[in-house]
Amino acid sequence: MASLIGARALLACTLAVAAVALLSADTLVLRDGRRITGDLIAVRNGTIEFQERGVSNSRLIRLSRDEVRRIEIDEDGVSDDRPGPGRSGGGPSGGTGEREVTVAANVAWTGTGIDIRAGQMVSFRSRGEVIWGPGRKDGPQGERNSEYNAQRPIPDRPAAALLGKTGRGAGAFLIGDQEGPVRMRESGRLFLGINDDYLLDNRGSFGVTISY
Repeated sequence: MASLIGARALLACTLAVAAVALLSADTLVLRDGRRITGDLIAVRNGTIEFQERGVSNSRLIRLSRDEVRRIEIDEDGVSDDRPGPGRSGGGPSGGTGEREVTVAANVAWTGTGIDIRAGQMVSFRSRGEVIWGPGRKDGPQGERNSEYNAQRPIPDRPAAALLGKTGRGAGAFLIGDQEGPVRMRESGRLFLGINDDYLLDNRGSFGVTISY
């Protein structure tokens, strides 16, 4: 009898945790009427990346913006219904801060002076070109058809592309030339750099406007 009561208590606790997790989530409302619950990851070149969440599974999905009627952003457990991935405020990310940062190609990581919290939406507008080797010059999007290089911060992403990370020991994420808001995975000080493994022969810089 005690074991049965314990099993029921465990089941109730599991369901309660799952319910809280689902309540604290974003929602995609599709044009066909479906609603998908999870976490907005990024908006890249007209494509929405979304981590779908369920009680027993989780998967990353990519949808065209044309398929999505609206995105309901949940911040700190409060649902906010609006027609797009941005938020009202001082910049495209919906925050109230904006900062200009110069990202030198020969510096591993450039500090932005911005402290980020996990789940925060941040937008980047980048410009400029960097020379990152003999005859190699690219903008923030990085080298087209770039080959895999295990020594780069992100081996399977374009060489010389603009990168970000939160905290000195954190993993890097791709920014490139996208301008849509990106959901930060981790809390910490925001750093920017380029996706290159050898920096000594690099020249030039990217100018980046950060809205947060």
